[in-house]
Amino acid sequence: MSRSILREKITNGEFIFAPGIQDMITAVVANKVGFDVVYGTGYWLTASGYGLPDAGLVSYTQMLERVETLVKTSDAAVMADADTGFGGLLNVHHTVKGYQEAGVAAIQIEDQEFPKKCGHTPGRRVIPQVDMVEKIKVAVDARTDEDMLIIARTDALHAEGLEASIARCNAYRAAGADIIFLEAMTNEEEMRRACEAIDAPMMANMANGGSTPMFTVEQMQDIGFQLAIAPSLTSLAAANAVEKALIAMKAQGSPEPEGVPINNFKEFCSLIGFEDVWAFEKKWAR
Repeated sequence: MSRSILREKITNGEFIFAPGIQDMITAVVANKVGFDVVYGTGYWLTASGYGLPDAGLVSYTQMLERVETLVKTSDAAVMADADTGFGGLLNVHHTVKGYQEAGVAAIQIEDQEFPKKCGHTPGRRVIPQVDMVEKIKVAVDARTDEDMLIIARTDALHAEGLEASIARCNAYRAAGADIIFLEAMTNEEEMRRACEAIDAPMMANMANGGSTPMFTVEQMQDIGFQLAIAPSLTSLAAANAVEKALIAMKAQGSPEPEGVPINNFKEFCSLIGFEDVWAFEKKWAR
């Protein structure tokens, strides 16, 4: 899908609710369900690809490979997590170029120190506001397609408080960020205050088990958000289903344990693209 759809939706005032995508099975299932926009989540692409925590352990090259594959697999426009830009200003420039070439609809850059940490875990530290402003300016200058949006995220709330975080967000917006993401707000009052004080499309993080309370689309719109991501829903649901299936398999000694719902294999073959393979073989195989 053309990445321009994200900018068009924002311009038209449409609310965007994007599921987190952690692997390509989830991507093709999301295609089947039907989403215009999805979110390439750094936490879960790292966990699924390398079995590692979201703590700055995965390199730009590794993440770019995952993002490129997601963009090729997904029918939706992809918003993609790029952590801190993977270093200093030159790294940010290189990262934006790479993500743009990969075809993402939006690149998310945060103001944490490197190595970064998941926004809903302790111990996060942020760089000075002026340094992040420079990163945003470099990111804006590096892109050549304005349909690729820049998402500026701040993790300053815990260390600096709400008003300082709002000041950061307004500075990032003034530097050219298209979307603002104030991470890990802990209550509706904070969320309403941020949406009122920041003149930009605001993104909410509906991370299951995280610091931010859960709201419906209607509630988030009322608070003042224009976008929301659900980065962990699919991953936590998949992990839960796998664990239950393995427990049942081990306990029952059966490859078809009772009480474990599974997808139809033939239908999944079709979903993953085997019908195209079979059609090719029918045409060309001797």
